[in-house]
Amino acid sequence: LDGMQAVLFDIPDRKFYIFNIVFWPQDVFYLAILMLLLAMGLFFFTAIAGRLWCGYGCPQTVFADIFIAIERFIEGDRHERMVLDHAPWSLKKISEKITKHAAWLALSFAVSFTFVSYFVPPIELGDRMVTGHLSSANAFWLFLFMAAMFTFCGFFKEWVCLIPCPYGRFQSALCDQDTLIIAYDPKRGEPRGRVKKGAVAADVHGDCIDCSLCVHVCPTGKDIRDGLQYECIGCAQCIDACNSVMKKIGKPEGLIRYGSLNIFSGGTTHILRPRVVLYASILVVLISGLFYKVATRTPLEIDVVRNRSSLYQRTSDGKILNIYTLKALNMDQRDHRFMIKVEGMQAKLVIGSNPIQVKGGEVYQTTVSLSIDEKTATKRVNHFSFVIEDVDNPKITASRESTFIAPIM
Repeated sequence: LDGMQAVLFDIPDRKFYIFNIVFWPQDVFYLAILMLLLAMGLFFFTAIAGRLWCGYGCPQTVFADIFIAIERFIEGDRHERMVLDHAPWSLKKISEKITKHAAWLALSFAVSFTFVSYFVPPIELGDRMVTGHLSSANAFWLFLFMAAMFTFCGFFKEWVCLIPCPYGRFQSALCDQDTLIIAYDPKRGEPRGRVKKGAVAADVHGDCIDCSLCVHVCPTGKDIRDGLQYECIGCAQCIDACNSVMKKIGKPEGLIRYGSLNIFSGGTTHILRPRVVLYASILVVLISGLFYKVATRTPLEIDVVRNRSSLYQRTSDGKILNIYTLKALNMDQRDHRFMIKVEGMQAKLVIGSNPIQVKGGEVYQTTVSLSIDEKTATKRVNHFSFVIEDVDNPKITASRESTFIAPIM
């Protein structure tokens, strides 16, 4: 967009390009609002639909599923993989293991390259790799994320969700009896009883035939029939497995399904409840505030530093002089002309050129001086403001307070 990568976090130049807006270190306020917005969004959706993020949005879950799909494509289903793992080493086993790990490494490198490309443009990053001019930082982050992806998604998989991830531990504080979760219906399923092939389930048994398929497909190895547990990541694989069994034995689907604890106990679910309303209200305030701040954002920053070598100077014509270093940061991508003014006191502004021309994304630095007649000085410390204003668009303006020091006899 406008000759720049649509999303680029340029760390060396301290610029974040997000579509047609450039954010600078001075805009850290927006990052704080965004972090609060994401946290509150997580609370809101967890209160309504449980671990929706873990099951469908978390990169660890998504990429672990892709790694498992690759493993299934090369080595076969779960039973075939177990047989292969316990089989003696052979040419077939070695070739399949090498192929699987090579595919995992290729995917890990692709993800790592994509991630680093948010910080270094991909064409430039690829050129550095081909020509052997990768910086140590580029090489470090490429290797780190490739190794992390390969290790966490290829070997640890859902162990990452069980051990280091804290979300499962505090989800109970966000859920209640009305939260939509994945659960087993004990009223319909109990008592459990196995059914032989071709036979019809006895009336004394519930619909659950105790096939344990829901446990086998669970990434974390938990039995959903034991109730809601922090290990459940909400992936819904147990629902698919159970429904396939219900079809085979001629029973209605939904023995394991989405629902609230109130529904499974025979009650009804209330979507609008205090915590949901509170989270939604905070989300609306944060989203509105973020959009307002971005919409009214002024792409201009000014900084003023007094001359530290002397508080003031006397001139031969009876003037008191204060000298300042003024910096104007143009946070826009276009060039601008700015007029520098003084508000809050009557003083003569002396500057090399006014208005000043500041290129897009650059800092303009100049030395300015203010002078007043010594006879008019009534206070030792005089407060005023430097104001910088766009010549073509007066709405783009910024100001910075400063002080004028004068000798008082």
